[in-house]
Amino acid sequence: MTQIDLSINLESPGLDPKDKEILKGVLEVRHEAGEFLRQDKYLEAMERTVAALKMMRDFSNYQNPEFRSLFVALLFDLAEIHYYLKNYKQSEKEVEILFKVLDNLVKSDQERFGQYHILAMELSTRILRSRKKALDLLVKQQITTGSLYEKVSSGIVAATDKLVDSLCTTAQLLAATGDIRGALKFYAEAIKYSKKRTGRVTRKEVKMTVEMAEVMIRLRSMQPRAKRLLNAILPHAVSLETVQLEQDILSLIEVIDANEEPETKWRMFLHKVIAGAKSKLKGKGEGKS
Repeated sequence: MTQIDLSINLESPGLDPKDKEILKGVLEVRHEAGEFLRQDKYLEAMERTVAALKMMRDFSNYQNPEFRSLFVALLFDLAEIHYYLKNYKQSEKEVEILFKVLDNLVKSDQERFGQYHILAMELSTRILRSRKKALDLLVKQQITTGSLYEKVSSGIVAATDKLVDSLCTTAQLLAATGDIRGALKFYAEAIKYSKKRTGRVTRKEVKMTVEMAEVMIRLRSMQPRAKRLLNAILPHAVSLETVQLEQDILSLIEVIDANEEPETKWRMFLHKVIAGAKSKLKGKGEGKS
């Protein structure tokens, strides 16, 4: 994934010193997220993007064109990251917010915001196609998993590894279709069979647990449980010297911590941004009459 190009004028006459510093800080954090994206480290990139969006809330004027351009770019980044994490439901929600913001911004400045609208439509189409593909694959995968269960029950030891992989694949597809609780059941089964075979916690069990926690945090009510799970598996990741998994765990914990504040705070922020875009457009319309 590559971030969309962005041009922000930090010398815009409408910026006061504090707002300018906020934009500079957000651009730096977005650059950090971009570095993670170039390495396909989506969880770290998600954490940085969420942090950047939180920084944007301290901006004094949500109608400022530099603020609006950067906000839209960050929201688009987040939607793309969730798409690549196969969290299609969340990506779809963010695209819906994008359209609400862009519908008015495009009318006020087609040249600056028109490209975002086109990209949002393309992403919306990709989400629909990917979700349909996941549903189609899920049917075939469940048949494969069922046959492997039978082999393991028959005492075929070599089938256990294949069953664990098949259970994980099924869990990933269920999560992609939006069946979070169904996905968690399959992850739990995969981890149980894997631990039973090895008799200890290996890199594979850590990886599956991290994937399971990433799916869990998609349900706000399960985020505290996900955090406990991540804290429990972190020492194993450290002892196994799995640096990337350790970073993924810490990034997910930071995302959960960022989500601990009241959801109404985020909704109010979005409401103000959308309302600001509408009022700006209304003002232009009244000026022409």
